Amino acid sequence: MALRKKLCESSSFNDKIMYTFSRHFSSNKMDLRKLKPMIQKRIQDRAKDYPVPGMIPVAQEVLNSRRLLMQGVSTLLKVLPVMACKFCPEVYIGEKGHVIQTCCGFKHRSKNRVHEWITGGLNDVLAPVEAFHLKHMFQDVIKHHQRFDFERVPAFVELCWQAGANDGNQYSNWSPESDCCSVDGAESLSPDELVMIASGTLKAWEVLRNGVEKLLMVYPAKVCKHCSEVHVGPSGHKARLCGIFKYESWQGTHFWRKAIVDDLVPPKIVWRRRPQDPQVLLNEGKGFYGRAPAVVELCTQAGVIAPSKYHCLMKLQGVATL
Repeated sequence: MALRKKLCESSSFNDKIMYTFSRHFSSNKMDLRKLKPMIQKRIQDRAKDYPVPGMIPVAQEVLNSRRLLMQGVSTLLKVLPVMACKFCPEVYIGEKGHVIQTCCGFKHRSKNRVHEWITGGLNDVLAPVEAFHLKHMFQDVIKHHQRFDFERVPAFVELCWQAGANDGNQYSNWSPESDCCSVDGAESLSPDELVMIASGTLKAWEVLRNGVEKLLMVYPAKVCKHCSEVHVGPSGHKARLCGIFKYESWQGTHFWRKAIVDDLVPPKIVWRRRPQDPQVLLNEGKGFYGRAPAVVELCTQAGVIAPSKYHCLMKLQGVATL
């Protein structure tokens, strides 16, 4: 009886607390029409804090590194062979592709197939990730019917533009072809010149990724949980382009999360052949082989020593295939 009495007293006390809370903090008494001007004013005041002056040099450095990176990779591709799978995003730096069975087939209709190799290009090494170009960071959310009214640009280029790397007059001058230039006479370069170009390319790769990581600490960017769509801004767009839920009740709506540097600048991990490995990488030895980002592997084959942070992934001192 004493226990039952204590339980009743505790229940009545909790009811009083909930009643008091609902009386003073109930959402039914909030007038959204009065809150809307306050919310809009806070958004406008927040927009005055951007771009952050201290991040403008970082954004400009990222754009400069991008030009050097694309120029260096384009030059190395004229000397070093790159193979790409015909049916999946797999890439291999070498004259002949491997026979590791990791191909998912056309439209993911199969799995664990041998790759069908074709000659690769710049976009196979530097995977392009595009996003909508916004006039300013805190503009209205892009609706589905407005998706063709906005230009698509590389995601980290949009991040740099929002960080103040360029003024508004330079947006219309950008084109993908303007960055794709290589050194003339790349086939006749000496080994020392090739190493120098590869060293500058690898340095530009590291500067670009570090710069994008710094910018993401200050500027918001979103990526879909189910696909690779990226949006640079405080909230994602409403263009229904997600293929995962295209034919379901979600109607292609994206589910956004905070983006990281790998979402904007994919490392494109590839298999690599070490001196102790066979001429053609076999499926039986995939547990022994090393891997590396495509840009790093391309530069190391040109004669550059990879940074120590990649050595664990590359398995430099690993055993050969049994």
